Amino acid sequence: MSGQSDTAVVFTAADDGFHDHLRGDDWWFTETAWFSFHHAERKLGGWLYTMARHNIGTIAGGAWVWDDSAHLPWEVLYSSNLTALALPPELDLRDATLPNGVRIEVEVPTMSYRLGFDDPGRLSADLRFDAVLPPRPLTAGDSTFGHSAHFDQIGHVTGSIEVNGVHIGIDCWSMRDRTWGRRPEDRPRQAAYVTGAGEGGSGFLAVANTRDGKDRVAYGFVQRGDTQVTLIGGERSVRRSAEGWIAEIRIDAVDAAGDRFEAVGHPVSRIVINRHSFIDINSLIRWDVAGAGTWWGEDQDMWPTHRFAAAKRSGDWSTRG
Repeated sequence: MSGQSDTAVVFTAADDGFHDHLRGDDWWFTETAWFSFHHAERKLGGWLYTMARHNIGTIAGGAWVWDDSAHLPWEVLYSSNLTALALPPELDLRDATLPNGVRIEVEVPTMSYRLGFDDPGRLSADLRFDAVLPPRPLTAGDSTFGHSAHFDQIGHVTGSIEVNGVHIGIDCWSMRDRTWGRRPEDRPRQAAYVTGAGEGGSGFLAVANTRDGKDRVAYGFVQRGDTQVTLIGGERSVRRSAEGWIAEIRIDAVDAAGDRFEAVGHPVSRIVINRHSFIDINSLIRWDVAGAGTWWGEDQDMWPTHRFAAAKRSGDWSTRG
């Protein structure tokens, strides 16, 4: 794991499976598995997402695919956000077709996965995710993930999808993550999860918390080939339209080696996902990265619903956490 991380945490093959042995009796013990993909020329983004709650016995999530033709979940190319399907007690996340339609099969533990989705006539997916480096452990307890076990990983996504009868090849560099721990629905935080990646697997992650009108980078990294360096500080700044949508985004950060990381992004499409007590305005972003050219990724602009509604009514988007 040389160059991968400045932390002693190492994830193993067992972490590809569910962590139900850690659940205790906490109602909010939650486990997630997220894979993203995109097609830049089509301005198309996509997710496969699973959220399991062992103590409640439910599994949620599904798939989303969007482009620049719509942003509301009932108008985009595909949206399936299931909430309370039965979690089969014997289900093994390492080789499973989940009740929400997502298929995950581990090919190389912690590194390579076959992915699928099947909703006949609406969306099918046959994808592969191949990571560059081992999973990146969460190192900041003050990030939006709190003290949950969490990792992020850049990978090469290949294969195809068929959405509403249109076959689309996928060949991109994108992000996945996994989380297990306490995740209550009634304590939303304003935050952002920002990603970008380019040819060969270089890329970045910046997780920002909103405080006093600023989006401070609480956790993240910059990856260049087989080297990955922690972001130790920085800021996410945005320019918004009158409707509140991000028109331009800037990441200005510094890493543990003392090098600056600067990227300017412009959304090409977006989807608004209602996630219980907050909304996720998720944009597909074209990044211009200083010294590295063009990368592609996402900006998950996460707002508690009451705060977004107040800003929408007033037109004052400086209403920040």
